[in-house]
Amino acid sequence: MWLFSYGGQPPSTVQAGHRRNDVCKKAEALQCLRFTRGMEIMNARTRVLVLEDSLIIAMEAEDILRLVGADTIDIANSLDQARDAIQGADYDFALLDVNLGEAMSFDFARDLSLANIPFGFVSGYSDTLDFPTDLQDVPLLVKPFDENAMRDFLQKLFPTPAE
Repeated sequence: MWLFSYGGQPPSTVQAGHRRNDVCKKAEALQCLRFTRGMEIMNARTRVLVLEDSLIIAMEAEDILRLVGADTIDIANSLDQARDAIQGADYDFALLDVNLGEAMSFDFARDLSLANIPFGFVSGYSDTLDFPTDLQDVPLLVKPFDENAMRDFLQKLFPTPAE
């Protein structure tokens, strides 16, 4: 079993109120683009819970979440670890692998809903039609995913209010 957390500062250590140009002076061009685009989705104090039974996929999700601005990512590989994690920390949102081998994450998703923690599913399934009716409208990130797919997923999870 594994549960780990990497806290820390995003690339170039930016404090609130700094302009993007200040960030760009300290970062490589590609890293700067990824970091400043990520700031539009998340702030530098965003804490995420990733429930994923595959270490490689969990680490990939962690890397991509860092690219889009997440600060602290806690990874749980079982429902028990995930339940323990939400008892001891405040999360801004969670990514839940649907099929954890021994169980599905649907009941835990309902627990998150009751705790007012936004969440979305991560799955090899391409749609949610086979999900329980009450969870079919939850955003879905389809495996395999990349940074652009993660950004699209996060925009569905946190839609911008219409102006």
